[in-house]
Amino acid sequence: MDFLGDGNHTAVTEFILLGLTDDPVLRVILFMGILSIYLVTVSGNLCIVLLIRVSSQLHHPMYFFLSHLASADICYSSSVTPNMLVNFLVERNTISYLGCGIQLGTATFFGPVEAFLLAAMAYDRFVAICSPLIYSAKMSTGVCTKLFVVAYLGGFITASSFTISFFSFVFCGSNTINHFFCDFAPLVELSCSDVSVSIIAASFSSAFVLLVTVSVIAVSYTYILITILKMRSTEGRHKAFSTCTSHLTAVTLFYGTITFIYVMPKSSFSTDQNKVVSVFYMVVIPMLNPLIYSLRNNEIKGALKRVLSRKIFS
Repeated sequence: MDFLGDGNHTAVTEFILLGLTDDPVLRVILFMGILSIYLVTVSGNLCIVLLIRVSSQLHHPMYFFLSHLASADICYSSSVTPNMLVNFLVERNTISYLGCGIQLGTATFFGPVEAFLLAAMAYDRFVAICSPLIYSAKMSTGVCTKLFVVAYLGGFITASSFTISFFSFVFCGSNTINHFFCDFAPLVELSCSDVSVSIIAASFSSAFVLLVTVSVIAVSYTYILITILKMRSTEGRHKAFSTCTSHLTAVTLFYGTITFIYVMPKSSFSTDQNKVVSVFYMVVIPMLNPLIYSLRNNEIKGALKRVLSRKIFS
């Protein structure tokens, strides 16, 4: 720590992350488990991206957004997982002040990007099912590009509010974070400066992302449900709904865990439970998304079979 000009306080130059556990045996088990999950996350999502790039049958809006969702999943998990894995193997889990800010900014960038991409995919399903005759016009390359830009712009604005807040904090006491990464809430608790404005700014940006994305998803699926129920053919209803199951599963997992950790009253769950849920939505969900889309999507499975058959017989 470096001394401040007044000599009465010390400025924090690094933080100590308490991590998930102090048990050395459990740390090794968690290291092996989370390393396996991370490798599946990177390889699975990378395969989705490459498959969509090389398969001409998948060159339409739904898979355009899916490829970017897979990329966001890799980056989202990578914002915390490598550092977590290192910390399992070292005695003193530390992260620099700058590294903490970068980690917070990266996590709060790709989280909202994923939320906006899930909303864009819901809108895509809405247009495909409710307005199939004008789908090509409503989901043109220009529209997809605009939705893509909005997703990354939303992530940038959210990350900026959290990162600026972090660098405005004054840390002059404890530098121990009771978490496995630089989450915003424990950083607020460590700050010895007035954080009221920062909390309002961060809360507003987060609430805006949730309100916009959840509204788009809810409205889209309300119209989708109404349209499906109006279909006379059972086969038509089943086919229409089957195109949404993978996306609905991904949405349920993503928003379900976020709701639990950010909406539930703080008194209703412990810090350890908070950590477990954070591991689930930052480490496990990015691994599950490619599995959900590859196992439940016939077009993905068909494209994978065609690519593999070409490689085998070429």
